[in-house]
Amino acid sequence: MRFSSFTYLVRQGLHNMWANRLMTFASMGVLTVCMILIGVAYLLGANVDSIVEYIGNQNETVVYLDDGLTEEQLASVDSAIRSTPGVVSATYVSPEDVLANYSSMLDDYANMYEAFENDNPFSANYRVVVNDITQLDQISEQLDQIEGVADVHAPLELSDAFTAIQKVVNYVSYGLVAVLAIVSIVVINNTIRITVYARRKEIAIMKLVGATNGFIRFPFFVEGTTSGLISATIASGVVCGAYYAACQWYVNNPTTFSQMFGGQLVPLLDVWYYIVIGFFALGFVLCGIGTATSIRKHLNV
Repeated sequence: MRFSSFTYLVRQGLHNMWANRLMTFASMGVLTVCMILIGVAYLLGANVDSIVEYIGNQNETVVYLDDGLTEEQLASVDSAIRSTPGVVSATYVSPEDVLANYSSMLDDYANMYEAFENDNPFSANYRVVVNDITQLDQISEQLDQIEGVADVHAPLELSDAFTAIQKVVNYVSYGLVAVLAIVSIVVINNTIRITVYARRKEIAIMKLVGATNGFIRFPFFVEGTTSGLISATIASGVVCGAYYAACQWYVNNPTTFSQMFGGQLVPLLDVWYYIVIGFFALGFVLCGIGTATSIRKHLNV
């Protein structure tokens, strides 16, 4: 296609948008609203998933060590624990630290430090935090196999509960995104079909005077793509702007409830590109390709 023909068809597509602005604005409005709802559902799922993960990561796994380990054996155990896949951090707690901790907790009732100073009954341990609570069972088994480890106490039941919550939240949130995407496809496709049907005579005339299918289809493609990208731009601005304001409000108005879940929402910098790329891809596919393919049956004159 020559450049002059390309620019002419682009101008024709933009002209058609204005000439049929009522249907264009209707399809853009429907698509924008659907995109906003999809964005809200995605952000809700991402934040609930983050909250569940944050709560789960606050639970430490306690790795108890054998008594009487030499400095060399202790160093070997330390290295093995820290190098275990999935372990984010490991804090060593000596028997003296354990005794001092319990002594301070029970200071009003008994002086445990004096009672057990010469015969400490506690064992050294590591407080381990993992990066994925869903893998806690497997990580605990690996820690238990390390030579020098006496026992591993992991909150497996709590881990299973958090994992179940995460799965339910993911299924509901992303299921909602899928449903809204399907609704968007159906509504936009019907809107496009109505638009094309209203201009069937124009298509038939162009076909009768010798215009090729590509020549007829391209302005519709330009019209649909432009509408989709404009809708994606508006929806991206609304969702990202509103979410940024929500993040600022959440940080500036802390409550006990919010602090329980980390005190902040998922940062906008971590999710904005998913939203923008998803919206632009959705707008391009639904409006651009959808418009171009919807005129197929009207090309057979």
